This record gives sequence, C-alpha cells and structure tokens, in this order.
Amino acid sequence: MNIPDVTQPRVVIVGGGFGGLELAKGLRGQAYQVVLIDRHNYHTFQPLLYQVATAGLEPDSIAYPLRKVFKRQSNIFFRMAEVEHIDIEANEIKTNIGALHYDHLVLATGSTTNFFGNAQLERYSMGMKTVPESLDLRSLMLQNFEAALLTNQLEERESLMNFVIAGGGPTGVELAGALAELKKHVLHNDYPDLDIRRMNIHLIEGAPRVLAAMSEESSAKALRFLEQLGVQVWLNTLVSDFDGQLITTNDSKVSFKTRSLIWAAGVKAVSLPGIPAASLVKGNRIQVDEFNRIPGLKNIYAIGDLAFMESEEWPQGHPMMAQPAIQQGKLLAKNLRAQLKHKKWKAFNYSDKGSMATVGRNLAVVDLPKLHFQGFFAWFVWMFIHLIALVGFRNKLIVLANWAWSYLNFDRGIRLIIRPFNPRAGMGKAADNRS
Repeated sequence: MNIPDVTQPRVVIVGGGFGGLELAKGLRGQAYQVVLIDRHNYHTFQPLLYQVATAGLEPDSIAYPLRKVFKRQSNIFFRMAEVEHIDIEANEIKTNIGALHYDHLVLATGSTTNFFGNAQLERYSMGMKTVPESLDLRSLMLQNFEAALLTNQLEERESLMNFVIAGGGPTGVELAGALAELKKHVLHNDYPDLDIRRMNIHLIEGAPRVLAAMSEESSAKALRFLEQLGVQVWLNTLVSDFDGQLITTNDSKVSFKTRSLIWAAGVKAVSLPGIPAASLVKGNRIQVDEFNRIPGLKNIYAIGDLAFMESEEWPQGHPMMAQPAIQQGKLLAKNLRAQLKHKKWKAFNYSDKGSMATVGRNLAVVDLPKLHFQGFFAWFVWMFIHLIALVGFRNKLIVLANWAWSYLNFDRGIRLIIRPFNPRAGMGKAADNRS
C-alpha cells in the first residue's frame, strides 16, 4: 500500500462515511498514523440521495473527495481499496491492493440494501444506497417515460409510468413525495404528448403506518401529505415477489404492473470476513461494548450502522442512522486521544437529537425530543439541518442554489440520461455503503 512505517501507533479505519469521517477528523494532528480505506474516493451525504435519483441534484453536490478533507493533515493517509479479510491473529487486513498491519482497527463499513434473502426481488428491484444506484434510478425513470412515448399499448404504457416504492420509512416517504412533485410540476411540460395523469406512485408499507419510528402525530401528518400529493399508500402490505413486470403482495387482491420497483424496505450491516461469527447479531451487525470495542478483540472496534450496542434505553441497538455513527466516531477519537495520555475512556451514551422527513414542497415532519411539528416550518428546519450537515462549502452553496431555483421555478433542471441504464444487467446489484 506504500504506507510509511513509523513508530506511532497505526489506526486503520475501514469506511469513509459519517462515522469513519468523524473519527479520522478527530485524530488529525495526533500521535497516531491514521489510514482511511474506502472503496470510493468520496464521502456520500446519503440523506439526499433521493434528490439525485429524482433529478433535483447532481451527485457532485452530495459527494465530497476524501483526500480533500485531509489534504493538509500529514498523519492521515487515504487508500482506495476493498478489504477482503481481517487476520485477527496477525493484526493485519488483506485488501485488493495489498496487506496492512494495524495497531487499532475501526470498522465503519455501514449498511447496504436488505432484500431479506429474496433473490427475485434482489434481481429485479432497485436499491438506493449509493451514488451509482441513484444515478441508475434516475436514468431508468427517464428511460421509462421515453419508452412510454413509443408504445401504442395502453397497458404497457401505464406499466412504464407506474412507480412502486417498497418501504414507508424516511427514504420511501421522501422518494414518493419527490416523484409526486415531478408529476405535478415538471413531467407534463417535458412530455406533452403523454397523459401524465396516468402516472401512478404507490408506496407499500408492511407496518400499520408510515414513518413508524417517528411519533404517531408526525406519521399521520406525513400520510396526509402523501395523499394530498396523489401518492397511493398501502399499509399492512408486504411485497412478496416481482418478476420485472408484476408485483405481488401478501394480499392476493393487491398487485401492480410496473417496470420499476424501488426497494427501501430495509438495510443490513456490511461486515467483513475474519470477524468471529459469534460477534454477529441480527441484521449482520457486530456486538460491541460501551466503548465500541468488539468483545474478545481488544484492538478492533465497530461504529455506526455496523455496531450493535445494547443498553437499557436501546435494547435493540441504536438506529442505523447518521447521528449514532457521527457521535460514536467523535467519541472513539476522543478515547483514542485519551489513551495517548493514559486517561480513562468514556462510555458511549447516545444523544437522540430527533428525526425528520420531508414529503414535498413546504411539507415536512419533525420530531425533536420534546417537540413535534409539521408543515412549512418543519420543511424549513429540514432544509437548514441538511444544508449545514453537507461536507464542503461548495456543496452547501450548490445545493442551496438548486433548491432556490426549484422552489421559484417549479422545476428540476437535471433530467439527464447521461449513462443509459440496462435493467436486465444492473438491477438489484446493491453495493456496500461506507457510513
């Protein structure tokens, strides 16, 4: 890997997502040699991937080069690689570009789409966990409308114009709302010779309500917003099969003819070969203690989506979201700094800052620890929080400009099929996401 040998302890971080990035930033200028490894050379701001998929933003607005983050940090090295195996006995990782010894190994590999073992769904549906997947989804959506123009068969045309989203969590709700806004404000201008009224957006959720992790008040309001936008919401319904043309569900009376099933119904952690099977728990996550250490492995840690940390308040582990990853990355950096000074480590205590989801223009729901609100103010808060959380001033400026343009002109100007997507070759090939 061409990493210099030094006398300082070496911290190897696998994954440049929210947790890995915060950890590396917290070790800048410290007496550690830090090596950050990721299969991509950029950090992805995942909460806005759906806007890339629906032609609201370009990917360079929500992605930031990892090398640029640490360009002036002499103790931090980045290598673009894939970790293939962890040799616990030798304190070494094997990658596709070579092997590397570590003194501390931090796994921040994040999560990927979970198809729950259904190979048919994995083959024909589309995930939205990475920038390439979002670009593929955007291309497929626009290609379907172009294809709808070319057929005289009404049933085939409607199939091309039907979009089904499985999963009523924040990703599914936000994506459904964005598609509904495209239908309402944009697509009828782009395709005047298509009856856009025949475009249908279905959101399928297995639970009794959307946004099940949020308050009942916010859940009910989000459902009302979706219905106002024309989204057809199916609760207590599970997708059982999809062959690329027909979706069947657990209700024999509910099926959909469509060419587009977007899978937002679950995620699973991305673990690495070499971690003892006994450390893996539900959802492929790794059991960790209150310091994010893997029990029995004194110098290997897991943070973010990969880490399963039980507590009295969180018996099922922390939510697989950005905030736990960010907070764990910051604290682990603080504890590693404390180790240099032979100080006591601090146990992790998750501070729940709340959750939020946007449904569309002026429509959002926000749950703070002691306050719930919806509507325009919630939408404004959602925009502000996401804007300040983006990495890089340029990205903040570009996203703000795009949002302002879209708001004033009821337009989304990035409706480009830059790289045509072949559904037969590419659907369901979920790539892991380092977060």
